[in-house]
Formats: sequence, structure tokens, C-alpha cells
Amino acid sequence: MSIDTETAARVAKLARIRVEPDALPALADAFNTILGFVEQLNEVDVDGVEPMTGVTPMRLKRRDDVVTDGAQQKAVLANAPDAREGFFAVPKVVE
Repeated sequence: MSIDTETAARVAKLARIRVEPDALPALADAFNTILGFVEQLNEVDVDGVEPMTGVTPMRLKRRDDVVTDGAQQKAVLANAPDAREGFFAVPKVVE
């Protein structure tokens, strides 16, 4: 695939980038260089290669999925402007 100056101008307009007309050939060459590199990547055989999430093999730390009350009721309610009987107290909004 080859990018000409007209296509480079259109891409610049879509990206809302102002490019002077005399700089369009250099931009088209840069796009062609990038597309050439992408074509090289398409030639790489990746059959049987597992996707990786990072460059070093790591396993995520796991913990038991246990439901708890958080054991922080007093700490959470300490910042409440009005708390009653262990709950947030809010003004009545429905008549």
C-alpha cells in the first residue's frame, strides 16, 4: 500500500493537524515507512505463540473470594455528617 500526498493531506485534515503543502511529501513518506513496517510484521509467523500480558512471566496473587462486612463500619461512619444506629442518616426527600 502506498500513500500519496493527497491521502496524506486527507489524513492530516481528519486528524485536525495543519500541515503546510510543502511538508506533505515528507508526511506521505513517513506514512509509507510506517505501513512498510506493519507489512513486515504481517510476515512474522506467530502460529502457536501464546499472547502475553507482560515481558516477564508472572502469576497474579489470588485470595479467597469471601464475603465480609468489611469490619470498618466505625471508620466509615466517622466522616458521616449524621449517622444513627450504624447507618448513614439522610434527609427525607419523598413526601
